[in-house]
Amino acid sequence: MSKQEVCDVVIIGAGPSGAIAASILVQAGWNTVVLERETFPRFSIGESLLPHCMEFVKKAGMLDAVNENATKLGFQFKNGAAFFRDGARSEFDFEDKFSEGPGTTFQVKRAAFDKVLADQAAKYGADIRYQHRVDNVVTTEDSATLTVTGPELSYELKAKFVLDASGFGRVLPRLLDLEVPSDLFPRKAIFTHYKDNIAKDAPFDRNKILITVHPQIEDLWYWLIPFSDGTCSLGVVARPECFNDTQSLEDQLRAFINQDTNLASLLSEAEVLQPARMIGGYSANVKSLYGPSYALLGNAGEFLDPVFSSGVTIAMRSAVSAAELVTRQLKGEKIDWQKEYAEPLQKGINVFKTFVTSWYDTSFQNVIFFQSEGAEIKPMITSILAGYAWDEKNPFVKDAHRGIRMLTKLCAD
Repeated sequence: MSKQEVCDVVIIGAGPSGAIAASILVQAGWNTVVLERETFPRFSIGESLLPHCMEFVKKAGMLDAVNENATKLGFQFKNGAAFFRDGARSEFDFEDKFSEGPGTTFQVKRAAFDKVLADQAAKYGADIRYQHRVDNVVTTEDSATLTVTGPELSYELKAKFVLDASGFGRVLPRLLDLEVPSDLFPRKAIFTHYKDNIAKDAPFDRNKILITVHPQIEDLWYWLIPFSDGTCSLGVVARPECFNDTQSLEDQLRAFINQDTNLASLLSEAEVLQPARMIGGYSANVKSLYGPSYALLGNAGEFLDPVFSSGVTIAMRSAVSAAELVTRQLKGEKIDWQKEYAEPLQKGINVFKTFVTSWYDTSFQNVIFFQSEGAEIKPMITSILAGYAWDEKNPFVKDAHRGIRMLTKLCAD
């Protein structure tokens, strides 16, 4: 092991939250090292961004880079979400929302998108080290020391603060024994990319993610995320017992597609571009989102469910908030991480969680497919679907549980 290196901030993971946090920190003047286990580009899901994400991309100084690369990388303009259930359709236009802020975004291939963000952070001065794995960490009130294995050697890296942006890798929760079980029901997802070959006159809007509910199994659903180059991401999410371990993942995915007439028609000519993958046990939680000289960002802290594409939004928001707080702390301010970071972030997470839970018990599904165009209510729901789960001017954010109960009663009446 070589001699110990020293920097101001270490970030574990170069995905969206890590790249955004690094960009903000280096622009504030802090010597920031990003340790990334993989080599970019690398595959990842979480491809349907929400409009609220664009505020954080802009704050990190990355919006121009994303816009300039969108066309050549197949990023698809996105202005809303479409839902389908057993013949019923419902659409939400994100520009017709209650909350202020962007109303459009992109559906992205994460391998390319994440590399754009990481490259931009590096241009600002972040020291991004690929194929560097964190094996151990020791934190005190004023520093963190990480044991790191790189391609050629192992070394220690000491910093004044460490941010965990490792996503599903959940490095600090594992090393510091922070993990606790999620209270969400365990589910699995099978997914892949297709050349979709969807006919231009088909009843399908490429500017929107399509979320389809299985015609018989109400808590089984599909995502169809189109990209601008004629390809798409397709996945199915269900309880573990709904899957058949005797079949290949590709055969299971195609069988699920064929069980819905609309999806089967849309994807009748689809060509598989890569082997199907499965993830399970992704819903997770932790004892605390922060501790002495560290904080957890995005999925490293709490991940809910892919149904409303909230993961990247939560990750980006946590990155901006934590980076700004770290800057203040390193300048000598006393930061209350509970009141200034954990509690505000958790408010929006809890809003998403309420709607995720009500999606699976079908009460929010019934709201989605309720055909009355409530002039006042629909924009408020649209705001949450667009990611604005922290806007407490929205009654359905301020008291999400009461809002769901009210909406459920309205639909029943």
